[in-house]
Amino acid sequence: MVGVNVGAAKKPIDPRAGKIRVLIADDHVTVLEGLVAIIGRQKDMVVVAQASNGRDAVRRWESCRPDVALIDLRMPQLDGAAAIEAIRQLDPAARVIVLTTFDTDTDIGNAVKAGAKGYLLKDAPREELLDSIRKVHAGQTAIPQALVAKLATSISSEPLTGRELEVLALLARGKSNKEIGANLYISETTVKTHLRSVFAKLNVLSRTEAIAAATRRGLVQR
Repeated sequence: MVGVNVGAAKKPIDPRAGKIRVLIADDHVTVLEGLVAIIGRQKDMVVVAQASNGRDAVRRWESCRPDVALIDLRMPQLDGAAAIEAIRQLDPAARVIVLTTFDTDTDIGNAVKAGAKGYLLKDAPREELLDSIRKVHAGQTAIPQALVAKLATSISSEPLTGRELEVLALLARGKSNKEIGANLYISETTVKTHLRSVFAKLNVLSRTEAIAAATRRGLVQR
């Protein structure tokens, strides 16, 4: 009679095997829990780590090495763009999606420059979020067409100088040329020179258009 080794135990099957391993970083508990629940219901995904700030996101990524990371743009201790840069230093091939409420040209540009492979707004449909995770995991990018246009604008625009940004900030606060000059200790003529340059770089013709364009790009806060 042939002996049977009944004592050999089968290696337990990891329920996460073959699934897209996701890290989620967001400082809003309700958002974080909602994302965990949505992703947790998917047959091909599993949440392997959660973080409530940028530094923790980097630590969690380093310890878990997820397939895809969902990272909020505005977080305490370390913002999303800085966290992405830190993660990409650990692994240039890291796949990160920014999930945020901010869609200014500057925000999108900074995230992509940091290495994000996807950029979604938090009000995006659930299926768009899940589809983006799958796309990025497959090595593709996932940026909605409307945001691609803003990204193109951000990249193609000549950057404003520090002084031009100062002038623009005061302009957005409703200051006159004389008041801007007094605040910055420069002449009205110099203020007008800076404004002409700002108008040209933003491709606008008036003070109102300049403020609107700067707000849209995240260059000023109103």
